[in-house]
Amino acid sequence: MLIIFSFTKNFKLNRIKAKSMAVMDILRLARPFSREELNMLDFLEACLDRESFKQTKKFLKQNKISLFYTRIGVSDSLVSEQEYVQLRLRQGVPGLKSFVEKTNKKIERNAYEKAFKLFSKKAHELIPTLIAPNIIGADLIKKAAALQLFVDDPIHILLLGDPGTGKTDIIRSSSELHPISSFGLGSGTSSAGLSMTIKGGKIIKGLLPLAHNGICAIDELNLMRPTDRASLYNAMEKGFITYDKADHHHRLDANVKIIATANPSGEQFVGRTVEVLKKQIPFDAAMLSRFHLVFMMRKPDREKFMRITNKILEGRQKKVSRNDKDFVKRYVDYAGSLEVEIPSEIKTAISDFVNHLKSSEKEFLVEVSPRLVHGIMRLVRASARMNLREKANINDLETVQDIVKESLFVRKS
Repeated sequence: MLIIFSFTKNFKLNRIKAKSMAVMDILRLARPFSREELNMLDFLEACLDRESFKQTKKFLKQNKISLFYTRIGVSDSLVSEQEYVQLRLRQGVPGLKSFVEKTNKKIERNAYEKAFKLFSKKAHELIPTLIAPNIIGADLIKKAAALQLFVDDPIHILLLGDPGTGKTDIIRSSSELHPISSFGLGSGTSSAGLSMTIKGGKIIKGLLPLAHNGICAIDELNLMRPTDRASLYNAMEKGFITYDKADHHHRLDANVKIIATANPSGEQFVGRTVEVLKKQIPFDAAMLSRFHLVFMMRKPDREKFMRITNKILEGRQKKVSRNDKDFVKRYVDYAGSLEVEIPSEIKTAISDFVNHLKSSEKEFLVEVSPRLVHGIMRLVRASARMNLREKANINDLETVQDIVKESLFVRKS
């Protein structure tokens, strides 16, 4: 009897408490919003659907939630307008956690979309500056690496040159700007390290499948044993790797964009003629032909070296913040869904450009092949995508032309 009495008493108390809370909620609906709350609500009205906004106003009136300003948190040089509003659940308020989380995600997504549109206007200028910012020069190589982030079908880039020219910094920092990436050393990467291995019945992915739909950066590719490169050929050409050992037969997706470095056969390029330089390339035609862009990087002569020295003395070491990197990763992911059209007049201009290149082929380290034509098309689309445009224009082509010429024409020093 005592247990029944206690239960009945608690039930009545809870009902009274619930009714009291309901009355308080109704009374609170009459309270006026503060000036700051009104300003925040103006912001929210522009980025929420009608029902979500209506509910937010109601819960704010009832003091079940509060509003506060937060920021995207990147450098002002990337995005000037970063402030947006978020909801905070009052302590002890039940049943609204899911609403607050979902609404905050909507608001954040809207804030980032606005930021992306602002950033897109200067993405071509800013993203290359985030790639190896302390390496002076190599501007077109950095632009090529930046465009690689935005290609839909793979583009493979090789930086072939002398030690100490910043090759490693470029490929590492560019890979860090893509939402999916892997980085490895050619000297320490075996066939299993590239593809996969099995330990205790569990598949351990290598560099290539880890970077599926992203960037795979390989430093000193020339130090990787030719027998270990088989899976690399497959991934670059077909977009997958296979594993066949004992009773294990696997195929893993590896639709990767390769950016790699290599030193010449003698560690440093010597000579000036194309014929002499070609003999120092550490790869056979099968490997070299799989790259769409091959840049030769040579140590600067004394005059260039002193210009670099003076620039170093004038400035400080630059460091790209984690927030800036994460913002660019989100931007790359956001831009990736854009389908870009190449108008007929741009296609005609590409054809004329390729014809011109073909006539000068003897001056290049690599031949002008259909692979390069595909590469030009993909880079033109990537250039438009970097600006969140759905149609390529002549500026995109001119940017790509400069990059391609930099990769083909041999620099004497």
